[in-house]
Amino acid sequence: MPLRRRKQWWGVTLDAPDGVALGRFYSRLLDWKFYPAENGLGGAVAPSEQAGFNLGFQTEEKYVRPVWPAVDGQPQMSMHLEIEVDDLEEAVAHAVSVGATVAGFQPQASVRVMLDPAGHPFCLYLDESELDEGK
Repeated sequence: MPLRRRKQWWGVTLDAPDGVALGRFYSRLLDWKFYPAENGLGGAVAPSEQAGFNLGFQTEEKYVRPVWPAVDGQPQMSMHLEIEVDDLEEAVAHAVSVGATVAGFQPQASVRVMLDPAGHPFCLYLDESELDEGK
């Protein structure tokens, strides 16, 4: 059963100390449009108004930056975003140029774990099947 009968839609919302700033970061990272929330405390990014999905952001004044990899007694990530890219080095350079940092621990050669300005981990990755085929 669809969640909405007229239009398919889904989204994920990330908390941050400044939802607008984090939204603008992801707008630059993904080259998507930023749609500010009416209350001024966040917003969403999407490739277009008709996309049917978005990534949302909201200001949470008690937000605590997660630690990755996990450390006992410290706030842990509860999820992370996966973004497939064509060129890993180029994508990492772009992410850093718009405000991301490269995480200190990198578990896989075809993946780069990045941290957004609020500390949420996200992964830039190459399609493993393309690597196997030599593409």
